[in-house]
Amino acid sequence: MPGADAEGRRLAQLAEIPVSVLDALKPKRAKALADFGVHSILDLLTTYPRRYIDRTRAADVADLAVGDEAVVFAEVKRVRSDRPRGRSRVEVKVADDSGEVSLVFFNQPWREEQLTAGSQLLVWGKLTEFRGRRQMTHPVVDLVARVESGATESRMLQVIPVYPASAKAGLTSWEIGTYVKEALSRSGRLVDPVPPEWRRRLRLQGRTEALEAIHEPETMSDPWPARDRLVFDELLRLQLILVLRRRATERSAGSIRHDVSVVELTPGAADGATLVSRFVAGLPFQLTGAQHDALAQIFTDMAGPLPMHRLLQGDVGSGKTVVAVGAMLAAVQGGHQATLMAPTEVLADQHVLGVRALVEDLWVPDPGRLGGRRPLSVGLLTNRVSARERTRMLAELASGQMDIVIGTHALLTEDVEFASLGVVVVDEQHRFGVEQRAGLRAKGRIVDAESGASVDPDLLVMTATPIPRTAAMVVFGDLDMTVVGELPPGRAPVTTRWARGPLEEEAAWERVRREVEAGHRAYVICPLVEESDRVAARSAVEEHRRLSGGALAGLEVGLLHGQMPTAEKQEVMDRFRDGLVQVLVATTVIEVGIDVPEATVMVVEDADRFGIAQLHQLRGRVGRSSMPSWCFLLGAATSEGGETRLSALERTTDGFELAEVDLELRGEGTVLGERQTGSSGLRLAKLRRDREWVERARRVAEAIVEADPELAGHPELAEEVRLLLDPQTAAFLFKS
Repeated sequence: MPGADAEGRRLAQLAEIPVSVLDALKPKRAKALADFGVHSILDLLTTYPRRYIDRTRAADVADLAVGDEAVVFAEVKRVRSDRPRGRSRVEVKVADDSGEVSLVFFNQPWREEQLTAGSQLLVWGKLTEFRGRRQMTHPVVDLVARVESGATESRMLQVIPVYPASAKAGLTSWEIGTYVKEALSRSGRLVDPVPPEWRRRLRLQGRTEALEAIHEPETMSDPWPARDRLVFDELLRLQLILVLRRRATERSAGSIRHDVSVVELTPGAADGATLVSRFVAGLPFQLTGAQHDALAQIFTDMAGPLPMHRLLQGDVGSGKTVVAVGAMLAAVQGGHQATLMAPTEVLADQHVLGVRALVEDLWVPDPGRLGGRRPLSVGLLTNRVSARERTRMLAELASGQMDIVIGTHALLTEDVEFASLGVVVVDEQHRFGVEQRAGLRAKGRIVDAESGASVDPDLLVMTATPIPRTAAMVVFGDLDMTVVGELPPGRAPVTTRWARGPLEEEAAWERVRREVEAGHRAYVICPLVEESDRVAARSAVEEHRRLSGGALAGLEVGLLHGQMPTAEKQEVMDRFRDGLVQVLVATTVIEVGIDVPEATVMVVEDADRFGIAQLHQLRGRVGRSSMPSWCFLLGAATSEGGETRLSALERTTDGFELAEVDLELRGEGTVLGERQTGSSGLRLAKLRRDREWVERARRVAEAIVEADPELAGHPELAEEVRLLLDPQTAAFLFKS
């Protein structure tokens, strides 16, 4: 293996060494590792055990009673296969020093080749008895050691690491462990980039010791402090990226210092002298405490010397739109403009209706108009806008006559120019890329011709998909966070029922009819637009036809899905809002932003096919008034995860609690996305388990970057951060 630096090997060096240098690795197995995603020595060393076998704690086969669930460590004695009643059956006889037991697998013929005589297994299962024979049917099996070329090789230690083997790639836990053992011994000591004072303060192991302990523990307690150290390394790298990005953005641009104050949120305090105070005074309701606090944080940012970068989280129906309008008006009252970008035309349309209703009586100064003022102008820019209307709007934006523009991706086109863009609001940000967010913001950038310094508009990013705090610290650590965690007064909670069978489904349709007869509206949500031969799920088109002539016969049933022409979608939504359509059969096109207060009941078909966050968003389309509302989830769960999802939705309407359940069920990939990639990404860290380490890593990253903004004095850390970055981003963060 290539030589190391005097102080030890760096991760970047290990990332450049292919696994093919290992003596134990044959060429065919190198391909299997590549199929498994392991190409370099760093990939291999960061393929961590998923559990450990303590030989002294395994149950003896002879001690098991029928009905017991246990882990046993045993050796394969013989394998037999047959095909009773046309289906394959593999019986594997295994034994330890105390006795024998049979493992039985149906319709898994590949087990005959996998579990060869002499192989050593970790088996977890329930002991049963069939015709007087003791057996485990479909137990969980980890292949720890196997026979190769007639010789038995084994890594039988007191504590045996079990790696995430891959049947598809043909890799066993034992093989991976063999390769890791050689890689560890040949890598030698590793550079430790974490400053010694932080290692002492956090009581962290050295990196070399941690890698050795997690791969080759001597006791069952050894891996845990090792895991803490390696988890901290993963999280520190990510937090450094986020803190560096934030600092780089701050130093690359100045800020518009908006003339706005928290005082303007108190009715009567500013005597209606400002646009914001007139807006607050004219609201038909009082701001909730959460809305007041959110606007106070936003106004403090907007009046400060640095551009605002804030994430506004709020559960369904918490009143985020009012907060966003307050932020946009704060920009407008200083003579600037504001824009709000939504991911779909349906949501953009809804925002325009909502914003215009909130600001319809507001005016702004205009010396060119009779009386010296004009009504506040709110425009809509989507691909549906006619050419003539678009030309007019672009002229008003460029001249400053349009104060607020709401739109979709159409806002990003080159011909959209602002006179003075003061704040950018991005709604449902997870549907946009970082580049799109930055592209819209760049439209308001002002560059001084002499100094080259730039001034950026403020940025407010909104999401109605709650994100657990620790996950948000990892995904949006470059943004300040505000949570609107309080529902406006008068909102009735939504009663959710999981309809598991025909009688409960019948009750759901009866509730729909009763609500419609009372003058209310209903949604029916389907996972598909049209029937599919590949997917057994109800489609919106078929359900519209079936319900119109069946369970909802006599009612006015409309249809809405994403493949319809834009004008037709708009017409259907308008008819639904006006009550001309009583029941709307739709796909998830109505997932966010649709606000029809008269809608009081929703039926979700094949609910198990939707994610927990999506179901929560869909449910948020009802319960938007003081009227009691219902959501019915139809269909049986097809997995244990589905059972957990639907039960959680039935139990609670708290989006943040549901987000925690979702994170537990689906793991970090659901919130990290592409940030999880990279040779030193999150392999060990679990955001639910490692909350404290996320916060510690954040504190350390902020302290390091505060003292060393470009990590010039921490070259090893800087190099490891670059491993996670593309060249363009690295050049932005490390300007030197």
